[in-house]
Amino acid sequence: MSRNETIPRLSGFEPQHPQRLAALRAYAILDTPPEREFDEIAEMAAQACGTPMAHINFVDADRQWIKAAFGHAARTMPLDFGFCTEAMREDGVLVLPDLTAEPESAANPLVTGAPHLRFYAGVPLVTPDGWAIGTLCVLDRVPRTLTEQQLFILKALARTVMTQLETRNAEAALRRNEERYRSLFTFIDSGFCLVELRFAEDGRAVDYRFLEANPAFERQTGLTDVVGRWMRDLVPDHEQHWFDLCGRVALTGEPVRVEQAAEALGRWYDVHAYRVDGPGRNRVAILFNDITEHRRSAIALQAREAELRLVADAMPVLIAFIGRDLTYHFANAAYETWTGQGSDAVVGRTVRDLLGPGPFEARRSGIERALAGQEVREEWAWTFPNGEARIADTRYLPRRGPDGRVDGFYVFAHDVSDRKRIEVLLKSRAERLEAQVAAQSRDRDRVWTLSPVLKLVADRDGQVQSVNPSWSRALGWSEAETLGRAALDFVAAPERAAAQAALRPLCDGQRVEDVELACLTHDGDRRRVLWTVVPEDGLFYGFGRDITEQRQAEEALRQSQKLEAIGQLTGGVAHDFNNLLTIIRSSVEFLRRPELAEERRRRYLDAVSDTVDRAAKLTGQLLAFARRQALKPQVFDIGARLRSIADMLDSVTGARIRVVIDLPETPRYVRADESQFETALINMAVNARDAMDGEGSLTLRLEGDSPMPPIRGHAGARGPFVAVRVSDTGAGIPDADLGRIFEPFFTTKEVGKGTGLGLSQVIGFAKQSGGDIDVASALGHGTTFSLYLPQVEAPVAASEADRDPRRAAEPRRGLCILVVEDNLGVGRFCTQILEDLGHAPVWAKSAEEALAELDRAPDRFDVVFSDVVMPGMGGFALARQLRSNRPDLPVVLTSGYSHVLAKDDAHGFALVRKPYSAEQLAQVLYETAQRGGRPAAPAPRPGTA
Repeated sequence: MSRNETIPRLSGFEPQHPQRLAALRAYAILDTPPEREFDEIAEMAAQACGTPMAHINFVDADRQWIKAAFGHAARTMPLDFGFCTEAMREDGVLVLPDLTAEPESAANPLVTGAPHLRFYAGVPLVTPDGWAIGTLCVLDRVPRTLTEQQLFILKALARTVMTQLETRNAEAALRRNEERYRSLFTFIDSGFCLVELRFAEDGRAVDYRFLEANPAFERQTGLTDVVGRWMRDLVPDHEQHWFDLCGRVALTGEPVRVEQAAEALGRWYDVHAYRVDGPGRNRVAILFNDITEHRRSAIALQAREAELRLVADAMPVLIAFIGRDLTYHFANAAYETWTGQGSDAVVGRTVRDLLGPGPFEARRSGIERALAGQEVREEWAWTFPNGEARIADTRYLPRRGPDGRVDGFYVFAHDVSDRKRIEVLLKSRAERLEAQVAAQSRDRDRVWTLSPVLKLVADRDGQVQSVNPSWSRALGWSEAETLGRAALDFVAAPERAAAQAALRPLCDGQRVEDVELACLTHDGDRRRVLWTVVPEDGLFYGFGRDITEQRQAEEALRQSQKLEAIGQLTGGVAHDFNNLLTIIRSSVEFLRRPELAEERRRRYLDAVSDTVDRAAKLTGQLLAFARRQALKPQVFDIGARLRSIADMLDSVTGARIRVVIDLPETPRYVRADESQFETALINMAVNARDAMDGEGSLTLRLEGDSPMPPIRGHAGARGPFVAVRVSDTGAGIPDADLGRIFEPFFTTKEVGKGTGLGLSQVIGFAKQSGGDIDVASALGHGTTFSLYLPQVEAPVAASEADRDPRRAAEPRRGLCILVVEDNLGVGRFCTQILEDLGHAPVWAKSAEEALAELDRAPDRFDVVFSDVVMPGMGGFALARQLRSNRPDLPVVLTSGYSHVLAKDDAHGFALVRKPYSAEQLAQVLYETAQRGGRPAAPAPRPGTA
């Protein structure tokens, strides 16, 4: 058995003491029906203490009467049953952990019999005058004990029981007073009325009629002449809850006291309603006061107080108000964290009591200054309940009352422990950071000074602000000679406009990378520098890499590659021409034999002629690769040419290759050399045939009005272009060979099966015609060549000057021809051919000699036949001069190669390509003389006048 040791034990408890019994009966509680308020308190006690049973009992002179019970039935018991009379002798809580532990309690009927108690804890119910009239106790069938918190709750609930008894007494007294002073209602300010309820069939009140109303009724409600009238008629929107409230009072007889809104009247009322005239008459008396303004003020005040409390409790700051008596009048929720005691436990205590004598004496001086009207701020060491030492930044702010005197002071305490630690840490880090910054500054200075990269800083106007030593080492300009000058002053004059355009994105905040510029050195030389410029914070930061030696090395590499290509080219040409010369030399040797049969003579002559044609084709392919062949561009319908070429490709590709053409409905026109286009197309078809091993499908597709994409690193063009796509179903080209297929003499065919110049001719023709060629291939899925040529508008009419070079020559005789040729062998051979054709040639070995011959005999010649490439004045310059001085004298040019003719296909002169036949030469000379307007008269032979 144990008792609360902090409360002194009372003695002399007498159940029959007259004053105690008078105090008990004054509450009129004995033998009353159950009341919810008491039942709830018993239930809360059991739940708070974790016991299955609890009850509230009152001790009369000879019995115990249970008002409310939880977990067992309420009943009346003799005084010697249980332990409540013993608990009533205590000033605190009587706790009996194990009722079987003591013989006296073990023999109690409630232990030996139902409900077989093993645990008891009870608190006496004491009147304000100190008389114990009963107990609140909790019970269990197993031994146990209670925590300090549960003991605290049990005592609090005992006080609540007494409060409820006092409330019942007060309400009873109020009812008596209401009856006593009913006659005075006529003269009071409160509104009063007597109403009669009307109920619906479901038993719910739906209206009431006024039977009486005092004069204050009109002032409180604003309604007049209400007696005898129904509320629904007076105020149709009157809320149903008013009828429900009055109906409940009429039916139950229980009075009601509420504060409630009457929204239809726009008011709040404090209402006291009670039944009169007994049950069955449905009459209710209502006493009420208009508390609208009070309610509004109270709501606003409560809202402000709740808001302030919420804000104060939410803050991690200690907030309190201490009066002049050094007692806490307000404390926020943070006090529980700082002191281990909630705000309710703090309020009402003194500063000395809460903090202890030592801390209070330490703060006394600050408190006295705050009460004297000074604002005080100090830092104090504070120990939290968990033993953690903290530092509090504390402020005392005095508060003055309406009379201006200080009636107390506010306390605000901030936990600055973390801030103090951070300050120490920041100080340490700042010292380390300063050291690091100093080290980084030294490193940055070393990088700036020792970096091989040229570094330059300029403002937004391009004025140089600073440069590093590499600038001076690379360009020779000192820092003093550089600063303040425009950065573009150090760029070579021919590149300044391009540099300005390349650097323009800097003005829009964009960085510029890999801008290569020629920078001037102090001694007038130039260095190639690759610049990256970054805009940042209103300045331009330039980083340059001197690539002069790199560019020189690249140029040397290109020259080496050129020499290697030239070596490869000359070797291939020498090989092929030696083969051709072998055929010619052997055939000529056999032709010199007098006993050679006529049939074999014709065979050797045909072999020489065929070999010459092959040699001419080989030189044409070389010139096409070099893009130096003299083209004869003309506008033609490329779709029509594709269709005609496709018709003859069967003989090239063989019967097992199916040729498919895909042409647009609208004609597409290009300006190119028609003969070279056919050659290029046949070269691609032959390559496709070999890739398909003689069997498959070859597709020719034409697309127009297209741009030319970037090809092999070269920029594309908007166009328009036509695209001729040649697709095969062959084995495809390996990736390793794709980059070399356009190289001269590169071939994957067997020896003797190809020269390796076919695709070189194609790319040369494409480039010289203003286009390009692309290739796409995948192993096992075939290859597609795409030939791009510039597209032009359709011609107005077909040129009448077009002539088919394959037409049979019509020999004409009798022309006097001035032959201009610097090569002796070619000059003799040409004049001999012309004499054999019946013309009268005059041979001049240079352009200057030809002009002198024309000055000597201006009207002698019908045609001038000149080579293009000659020492001194060339054939092209001679032709232009004659066109200016002698527009009536026709000029025919001849060449196997000329860069001038290759670049200018619109020279306007007739051209005979070397090697040429006698028939071709005769035809061109005659037609040119005819266009010149001179009659074809017989010409004298050389040596005749």
